[in-house]
Order: sequence, then C-alpha cells, then structure tokens
Amino acid sequence: MSAVALATSRGFERRQRTQRLILGVLAALVGILFLLPAIWMLFGSFRPGGDIIGSVSPLSWNTLFPDVWTLDNYAALFGPLRFGQALMNSLIVGFASVILGLIITIPAAYALSVFRFPGRELVFAVLVVGFMIPFEAIAIPLAQIFTQWQLDNTYVGLILPGIGNGLAIFNLRQFFRGIPTELHEAARVDGASELRTMTQVYLPLSVTPVINSALLIFLAQWSAYLWPLLIVSDENVQVAAIALSRTFTDTSFNFGQMFGGALVISVVPAVMLLLLQRYFTQSVATKGLK
Repeated sequence: MSAVALATSRGFERRQRTQRLILGVLAALVGILFLLPAIWMLFGSFRPGGDIIGSVSPLSWNTLFPDVWTLDNYAALFGPLRFGQALMNSLIVGFASVILGLIITIPAAYALSVFRFPGRELVFAVLVVGFMIPFEAIAIPLAQIFTQWQLDNTYVGLILPGIGNGLAIFNLRQFFRGIPTELHEAARVDGASELRTMTQVYLPLSVTPVINSALLIFLAQWSAYLWPLLIVSDENVQVAAIALSRTFTDTSFNFGQMFGGALVISVVPAVMLLLLQRYFTQSVATKGLK
C-alpha cells in the first residue's frame, strides 16, 4: 500500500472515530434529558412534599437535589396510606389475569389461525373492532352489571374484564399464521390431537409472542384506573393506582408521596421487561438456529 493510500485510510478511520464519539456524546445527552424527569421524581420522593414545587422556580441545583432528605413519604405510603397492600392487590390481579388470559388467548388465537370454519374472518373482524372500542365507553354499564352480580369489591370483579384481551389474541394469531402448515399436518399424521399440537408444536415456537401477549395483559391491568375506581370501594381490595390517588385531596396534596408511589408503580413493569429481555433474545436466537 502506498504512503498516500495509507494516509488516506488513517484519515478516514480518524474521521470515523470522531463521528462515533460525537454521536455517542449526543446520544448520552439525549438520554440524560429523557431521564431528568425520572431523576427529579426519584430525588423528589426523598424531600418534604411541600418543598418540591417551591424548588422549581427559579431553576437551580436545588431543583433536582434536595437540601433535606427524608423517608417520611415512603413511611406514610406504606403506613397510613396502606400502599403496600394495594401494591400486593395489583400484583395478584395482574398475574391472575395473565394466567387466565393466556388460557383463553392461546386457544382462541390457535383456532382463528389453524381451523377453517364458516365465519372465521367475521369472528376475527369483530375481535379487531372489539379491542379498538375504548373501554371507557362500556365501563359504567359493565360496572352496573358486575354490581348486580355481586362482583364488586372482589378480585374476580377486577380480573374478569382483563382476561379477554383482543390485542393479545390478534398478536398471537398473526404469529401462528406464520408457522408453516406442514408442521400442523405432520402432527396430525402422527396422531397428535389439536391440544397436543398446540402445546408441543406451536407454543415452543411462540415464546416471544406469548411473552408479549402476557405483558399486554399484565400492563393493561397494572395501569387500569377507571375500572378499579368504579368496581371497588373496599380499601382491602383496592389496587395501587387508586391508592396513589389518596396522596392528594381537594384541599391538600403531597407531591413527595405521589412521586414515591408513582416510582414504585413504574418500577414493577420496568423490572419485568428487564428480566424478560433475555428470553426475547434466546427465543429469537433459538428460532433462527432451528
């Protein structure tokens, strides 16, 4: 290689490194900007509630970092406000909805993708239209029905509306349709029942969409506010989102408690996504190898 070509190559590499460094710094700055509200909430949860708004103007170092650190907000949340019990109720409702929802969602998606029967596309169209209708449009009459059935102030009343998740069925159905039909035909030739074909052929190939559907069901229940507000008045059965609303009233509010509760509520799905991320990677890699 000539000296000119070598110099050109080295200059190109230096420019590449400089560009990567600049892009990395810009990405880090943008990431910090997105994290600032979460950092403000985190530090705000450790300062007296009345100091949070007062520290916003004028903007200073004290806006982000408190002068006085306290655990009183968390003590009140997990003490008189009974936020810990409400958090446990949300976990019970969320995981129970996931289990029951997958028991319904997986066979429904399998039937709509594998079986051919009159009206299949109509059923699917109704399903798609169904999950596009805002839940708020039917929440009040549905709550009246549940009250008549004496399902108010019960875990059953909180769980039932969340187990038939149309978006989760749509997600699984679209993936099942991508699985070669030869696998289904081979299983039938071997004498496998539809249940065995679904559980031993389709599900092992569908780890990622099943996890996605489970997360859709869990997050819908975890973030639900209107339905628990309508159906539950007993604090022993109340969920975390409603317990968080008790940190403020018409005449008083405590932003420190609100920030602490909001962070705890957001940490749970964030940890779940972090833990399940490796299963996404493993599933995609295993499918590619197969």
